[in-house]
Amino acid sequence: MNSPSSSLRVAVIGGGILGASSAVHLARLGARVTLVTEGGLSSEASGRSLAWLNSARFRSAEYHKLRMIGIDRYRTLAARYPAAPWLRFDGGLTWDADDSSNRITDAFAHEQSIGYHAQLLAPEQVAAMTPGVDVRAITRQGAIFNPGEGWVDLPSLIRVLLDEFATLGGEIVTHAGRASVDVKGGRATGVSTSSGRQIVADAVLVAAGAAVPKMVADVGVAIPDATPISLLVRSKPLKTGLRAVLNTPRVAVRPTPDGAIVFDSAWSEDEVVRHADGTYEVREATVQKLAEEASAVLADNPKIEIASYGVGPKPVPKDGEPVLGALKAVPGYFVAFTHSGATMGLITGELLARAIVTGEASPLLATFRPDRFA
Repeated sequence: MNSPSSSLRVAVIGGGILGASSAVHLARLGARVTLVTEGGLSSEASGRSLAWLNSARFRSAEYHKLRMIGIDRYRTLAARYPAAPWLRFDGGLTWDADDSSNRITDAFAHEQSIGYHAQLLAPEQVAAMTPGVDVRAITRQGAIFNPGEGWVDLPSLIRVLLDEFATLGGEIVTHAGRASVDVKGGRATGVSTSSGRQIVADAVLVAAGAAVPKMVADVGVAIPDATPISLLVRSKPLKTGLRAVLNTPRVAVRPTPDGAIVFDSAWSEDEVVRHADGTYEVREATVQKLAEEASAVLADNPKIEIASYGVGPKPVPKDGEPVLGALKAVPGYFVAFTHSGATMGLITGELLARAIVTGEASPLLATFRPDRFA
């Protein structure tokens, strides 16, 4: 087993939460780390994430366990930064459509059965539990309030993590262009970028979001991919008492550190136009309708003015489960590819860093190894 040592050189590809978390955890263990990004920090999926911290509804027991540990790490961080406006644990409120797809009772029973803190509320009970919600929008089957859930502003968190990374001697290379993993003698030996930068490394971690499946395909490894296009809209600051994350049939909404809200939905993502040249088009009518849906679930139905929106791929493995760990076929090559980057950001970086430095993977990652698709 390798011991933590400043002689271990690691290159991390990706400037989102998984890359930043892994980089700082590696540096804490004494590795010499270079973080490489194609563009700016948090310029891809982490910059347009609702970033809801949760393990609600239905998933495998192993995935639920890892998410709960991930939330625990955020609680430790919240204790370190108690006044941080970018990390809040004010709960989550969820309701389903009033049709045959409504599973709110089943979800509540499941969450109770696994010990996940949940309360099933009638619409008229919601205002007493969490403010800022128009209870008229809640369907007759009621809503689940999960008091232990929260949200994080990922760009803010990434800046905090990388400030520490820099003090530990880590190197950050932004706007490096596309990066590829150098493989010599059957193992990963470093990273090359389209801008001409070459980084020699003993291990490489690819945490490049939606680009991961294509990158590992270059070394003959298949990761089945179900990545959709995401659309996250940010409002201008507005007066709303909302504190919890809302997940509703037509829109998901959360507050921001600066008094605005961000919101998204599945239906609006389906309306994004993909052009052959790789660009995306978002119709103004889609954004305005999404803003109307957000207003409809907020108390007093405030007029929402749009500040900006982000659009692009949202990493999602085809089987819905994270893909984390070493490529068995290429020693020294590690990957991080998951839909739940926000909830799992801190714990994923911690576990992958330990595996890279010590050579021993945590049992927590056993069911999420990339070679499960082989």
